[in-house]
Amino acid sequence: ISHIHAHTGLSSNSISMLPAEPKIFHGRDLEFADILKLFNQDTPRMAILGAGGIGKTSLARAILHHEQITTKYQGNRFFIACDTMSTKVELAGLIGAHLEIKPGKDLTQAVLWHFSNAPPSLLILDNLETPWEPVESRNNIEEFLSLLTDITGLALVVTMQGAERPAKVRWTCPFLLPLQPLPQEAARKMFLDIADDRHSMEEVDQVLHLTANMPLAISLLAHLVDMEGCTKILPRWETEKTSLISDGYDKRSNLELSISLSLSSPQITSIPYSQELLALLSILP
Repeated sequence: ISHIHAHTGLSSNSISMLPAEPKIFHGRDLEFADILKLFNQDTPRMAILGAGGIGKTSLARAILHHEQITTKYQGNRFFIACDTMSTKVELAGLIGAHLEIKPGKDLTQAVLWHFSNAPPSLLILDNLETPWEPVESRNNIEEFLSLLTDITGLALVVTMQGAERPAKVRWTCPFLLPLQPLPQEAARKMFLDIADDRHSMEEVDQVLHLTANMPLAISLLAHLVDMEGCTKILPRWETEKTSLISDGYDKRSNLELSISLSLSSPQITSIPYSQELLALLSILP
């Protein structure tokens, strides 16, 4: 775990800070209500699934700060971003850092002991697909999840790209359906929260059509429209396409990178000719 502290330059106290509640959040009322219902059970275990850029992390962060959740778990809420982890040992080490456990070679048992002796706790593992998808690490990750869900007082939420849940966990029923693009009205609200309401609604809808109502794409294009206006962005899209909104450094702010990571995931590359098939499908009208 020491390499994690050295790499980030953060103390245990600072690394354990929770992410902020999303300030622009629309169109997930039904999913939000379904998740809160599952929390009426003692220790729910649920997976928030869906395509890249669909808003899984935002939904998890909104749940993290809901009054029902803060009242139930108080200071025992932990949000772990897994998108830089590649093994079970690294994942256990990062969780241990959030729990302020003394660094060690493998903190798996220390993490399990901590949660077993703690008050009711909530653990959110965001972007868990990163360490879970590779075949060489999947079994160890699933074994770790299984051990975590043996702890009676620990609620577990994972967010994962795709539509598949990890094995070896008894996920709470009913399962959450994969997230879908935002309804049109919610997409408009999100766009206008970012780009202001001074734009022609007809042009706004034209821009939204380009995003397929995917929250990440809406956010990126809305910020561009805020700077340049719809009338400049629409013709630029015709020539630049997704490169127009791909200047960010990670998949949360770069649409092309998010797509590239999806296409290069083990779930895709393990299927012969899958990328060639997707390339052919992409040129269909």
